[in-house]
Amino acid sequence: MQKATAELPARRVAPLRNTRFRRFVTASLISATGSAMAPLALAYSVIEQGGGAGDLGVVLATNTVPTVVFLLVGGVLADRVSRSRLLFLGNLLAAAAQGALAVTVAIGQATTTSIAVCGFVSGTAMAFTVPATQGAVPQIVPAEQLQQANALLRLPSNAVKVLGPAIGGVVVAASGPAWALAWDALTFAVAAVLLLGLRLDAPVTATSALSDLREGWTGFWSRTWLWTYTVAGAVLVAAWLAGFQLLGPVVAAEQYAGARDWGLVAAAFSAGLLVGTVVCLRWRPYRLMAVAVVAGAPLAGPLLVMAWGLPLVWLLLATLLAGVALDVAIVAWTTAFQQHVPQGELGRMSAFNSVGERLAIPLGYLLTALAAGSWGNRTVLLACAGLVVAATVLNLCVRDLYRVNATRN
Repeated sequence: MQKATAELPARRVAPLRNTRFRRFVTASLISATGSAMAPLALAYSVIEQGGGAGDLGVVLATNTVPTVVFLLVGGVLADRVSRSRLLFLGNLLAAAAQGALAVTVAIGQATTTSIAVCGFVSGTAMAFTVPATQGAVPQIVPAEQLQQANALLRLPSNAVKVLGPAIGGVVVAASGPAWALAWDALTFAVAAVLLLGLRLDAPVTATSALSDLREGWTGFWSRTWLWTYTVAGAVLVAAWLAGFQLLGPVVAAEQYAGARDWGLVAAAFSAGLLVGTVVCLRWRPYRLMAVAVVAGAPLAGPLLVMAWGLPLVWLLLATLLAGVALDVAIVAWTTAFQQHVPQGELGRMSAFNSVGERLAIPLGYLLTALAAGSWGNRTVLLACAGLVVAATVLNLCVRDLYRVNATRN
């Protein structure tokens, strides 16, 4: 019994015995320290040059749109070239964009246009690194260690999310946004060097890029569990972000103590993500896809609490639970995806999934803003919560979902 008990902690951290995985986690941690500060620094870069909400909206849009547009290209490349080289180039491109932005902000020459251009380049870089990351992990660790590996990858980034924004606020307040942006650029550059050292072999391919894309779509559509999860995810993610990120701060200003209380809510969500990662290190569910779907339902909780006007303590508890559940869902989904999609198709399948889930986000923001003006925040929050629950329930009705389970030794 003592031997079995001793083996459990060792099994949970087994991927860390892998030198290449330790390098991968280190790169993720370093990059996360910069990324946690970047949103605040970016916002104040716009504000300092006289911009308002409209200018910030333009900057955020130019950062998001290229990610969606170029994801399919990134997915094809991730299945054709060395993923470590692709990660290196993507991080290097992001470092160059953030470095250029830091310089223009530091010398007082930043404009909405120049900031938007740097954001466009950063968004493009992300389109190439996201599919490559999904495919790189299964090349580094064996299938039976994927859940632990995915949880360990999220552990440092989630931990940084708890403290990063606060530290970023101090840095920006004390010395301006340029230093925080410069740090973000440096972390991308260091991560690039570490990732190049992984030296992952390129997947073998003998067809054209267009043929790869067509075959990728055929493979995506043939996996019912994959495309139904993507469709449900598009609805769920759009409803969650529209209700929480868009209406949340507005409701906090009306029903709670404004920015102070919303800061506590954001901290509770980040803490929940961190707890969820720890849960995934200890719990290895067999029915991975079923767990991934069910764990999305608690995202309706904070939306319902705000709609019903319950006290802050209930909102904090609901948001904490939502964070825990969301991280469990992400780790379970990522593990199922990596274990049940062939190595040579991971990049394209990841790209199709990411594009599908992100396409509805801008539309969700627009419809929510219009509906809130006509029907009120409470009604729209209830509608968003209803969509989250409906997407979960309908996805659980897909029989193919229950065939996608964990790979065991």
